[in-house]
Amino acid sequence: MRRNREELDHLDEGLAPEEGLPQDLEVIDADAAFHEGMLDPYQGKEGLGIIGGADNITIEKGDADLNPSGRHAKPPQPEYMRKSRRMRKILLVIIIILVALIIAGCILGYQLFQTANTAATQQTQSQDVSSSTFTDEGAATKDASTTTVKTTTVLDLVSLLGLNVDQAIEVIQHGAQVTSSVEVNEEGNPIRTEVRLGLTAEPSDTRSGTPTVYLSLDENGAIIQSGYSVGTSALGYGSLSFSDAITNEHLIEKTLDEAGLKVDTGSVVLPEDKMVYSSYASDGTTLTRENCSFEGSGTTAGGAVLPWTAILSYDYTTANATGNLADTIRAVYIYVAAYDLK
Repeated sequence: MRRNREELDHLDEGLAPEEGLPQDLEVIDADAAFHEGMLDPYQGKEGLGIIGGADNITIEKGDADLNPSGRHAKPPQPEYMRKSRRMRKILLVIIIILVALIIAGCILGYQLFQTANTAATQQTQSQDVSSSTFTDEGAATKDASTTTVKTTTVLDLVSLLGLNVDQAIEVIQHGAQVTSSVEVNEEGNPIRTEVRLGLTAEPSDTRSGTPTVYLSLDENGAIIQSGYSVGTSALGYGSLSFSDAITNEHLIEKTLDEAGLKVDTGSVVLPEDKMVYSSYASDGTTLTRENCSFEGSGTTAGGAVLPWTAILSYDYTTANATGNLADTIRAVYIYVAAYDLK
């Protein structure tokens, strides 16, 4: 033990002589203790006993923390640090919101792009094809997007008029077979039977099927109207737009000419209002079909004037599903009659 100035046997006059200092105490000078950093004015009573007077202080040795700082609690966090933490939380929330908005925007943009792309594909077909050429000899037909080879020749429908079904099959050849025969019973209608022939020897188009012949018979079994349908690609026409096929390529006039009926080029025109021959999906913008019928009269090689009707049909249902314009089903139907259609 260290003692101040003189050795002590007891701490105060109030103590009995036999009550000496405990073995684990030391008596030091108070001033010296403060100067040496052993005492802190802010130190609590735990682990520290003040037994003497003002000059002499006895410190009990034990678990007391004599750290000069004398403080166990964390100092309060500065204001700027609290503001910084708050700002970081706000920025994190803003970043999460921005990321969510970007993802939602990408999804919405993709959906809008798909819808617009499908509509634009149908509405701007004329921009996909610049021009095409057609030859009666079956040469290659080329347009801006595809090269299409003519694989069939239109039947001479005029030559079938007046024949019966068996005679017509003999003239037609090309593997002609009866696929259906339907009786017709309509007052004022000279047609009594409708017969359909499939040309099984002709190349079959994967979209529009096999070329077909339509025969209308009177009550005597004679053909008074003959018709023919075929995919436009089989005739050598590529991915022409609907308006190009009629206005620029004169598909109807050329097909009738092959069928034995001369029609003035340019006499077949589309209605000015496109809605007359166009059909749209429920969204009002997706084109699903273009179908227009035409009629007129033409001259045979023998000089006879006969009435005719024709239909051009474009079906975009499959093309809309696949997103490929080449999947459009394009077909032409022509009919020549030996009686007044009106």
